[in-house]
Amino acid sequence: MPIRRCAFLRMADTSGWSIDADLAFAPLARLGWQCEWLSWRSPAIRWDDWDAVYLAAPWDYPDDPEGFLAVLEAVERSRAILLNPLDLVRWNIPKTYLRDLERRGADIVPSIWPVRFDAPMLDAFFDAFDNATIVVKPLVSTNAANTWVLDRPVDPATVAMVGRSFARRAFVVQRFIRNILTDGEYSLFYIGGECSHAIRKLPKPGDFRVQEEHGSSITAVTPEPRLLQTADAVMALVQPEPVYGRADFVRDDDGIFRVMELELIEPSLYLRMNAAAPERFARALDDYVLERMGVTV
Repeated sequence: MPIRRCAFLRMADTSGWSIDADLAFAPLARLGWQCEWLSWRSPAIRWDDWDAVYLAAPWDYPDDPEGFLAVLEAVERSRAILLNPLDLVRWNIPKTYLRDLERRGADIVPSIWPVRFDAPMLDAFFDAFDNATIVVKPLVSTNAANTWVLDRPVDPATVAMVGRSFARRAFVVQRFIRNILTDGEYSLFYIGGECSHAIRKLPKPGDFRVQEEHGSSITAVTPEPRLLQTADAVMALVQPEPVYGRADFVRDDDGIFRVMELELIEPSLYLRMNAAAPERFARALDDYVLERMGVTV
């Protein structure tokens, strides 16, 4: 069996982050793959030396999305096969993909897409959702960076900080789904076109952020049938089919599971939360790359 090489792209500095993508190294090795971590910011990489490039944990790309895309475009010009495909990555970087999903029939968290920020607009945002709390976040971000949860009325100092944050970049305003504080957020992981496993993320008391880096609790769950059906329907709206992806949902007051995020670029797949997940991922990567190479097994 020929040895193939896969670069697992990550940040240069991963200290303080929970990363378990390397759990796939062993099952990939059994399939004939040699895997290595590589910073996406490393200079002068010869992508032709690699058979595949997996976007495992380049979680700092929002600091330089243009530079990140330039790297992926270089991968695309090489013989290496990128996972997920570049067209999906481009589509998934700005949160306007949620607007596209809504147009295709998905229930997303109610959202407004302003083209600029002015302080007087805040009242209109609150009124639009008939809600005392809203969320304001950049179109390009990860790990809840530069995300604001605002209660009405907003004090002038906070208005000024939000204004500075969005003075030169686009943003989205969403209705705050209060159930996230008590019910949490549900993440369903899709590998090779099928739901592999799921987790529930519950923020720590006094916080709204569900990322474990912010102290949330993470538990493995079996998604209830309605949630699984909703997630399957959302993933079916995405073409081409991603090799891997994570769909995040929150349950609103009416019991509807609404899409919070659809992560197709570099989601943590929480492989450690399901014993069979590393093997599933390895086989999905192997099948996808070999098919793209035209290799028959």
